Amino acid sequence: MVSAADPGETRTSVWLAARPAAPARRRSEAPSGLDRDRITAATVRLLDADGLARFSMRRLAAGLGVTAMSLYWYVDTKQDLLELALDRALGELRLPTAVADRAAEGAAEGGGAGWPGRLQTLARSYRRVLADHPWVAPLTAAYPNIGPHARAFDAALQRLLDATGLVGAARTGAHLAVSQFLHGCGGTVRRAPEGDFCLALDVLIAGIEAKAPAGQAPARQAPTAQAPTAQAPARP
Repeated sequence: MVSAADPGETRTSVWLAARPAAPARRRSEAPSGLDRDRITAATVRLLDADGLARFSMRRLAAGLGVTAMSLYWYVDTKQDLLELALDRALGELRLPTAVADRAAEGAAEGGGAGWPGRLQTLARSYRRVLADHPWVAPLTAAYPNIGPHARAFDAALQRLLDATGLVGAARTGAHLAVSQFLHGCGGTVRRAPEGDFCLALDVLIAGIEAKAPAGQAPARQAPTAQAPTAQAPARP
């Protein structure tokens, strides 16, 4: 798989490129105290602080106290490092496990929120990552999301769609709608109020519910604002 890292450039994803091990003599010459994980973490911090447009290997190396060339012991290109940073940021998503999903579906049969509530949690978590890391949205458009955390996110989304009961074209359409909604909200994440985002999410869920087979869409709970509130008894 290839992706366009820069205009006119085609490259293989870092998650697919086989990187041969360096000879033993060259490994001994690598700068001490560095590894790919530490470099990736520093990349995330620098992107958060300076933004994507100002990111450079020279700036990164200066923050780590090493030369820019020393970074290439661990990554082949700047684009590879940006892909690694992207997946690390996606690792902050709150993803339910398969066991938790099965428990949620069991609760839904007893009147719980079911998959709509799980989709709300997943979408809000994704929005939070985009807000915390504004550079994630443009990188998701530039690189294939096939790192381990991106795959875990997609697996969680697939389990969620399984619970809707949708099949065939309806299932494909629902997956596309959710994916485009989550990725598209990155461009407005710092401008659109939270209420507008939640309203749009409710509309998306309602559309999926309308396509879901009978019995697969849990009953939506009434807004808590409309529920009567208990009054504390007055003191004698």
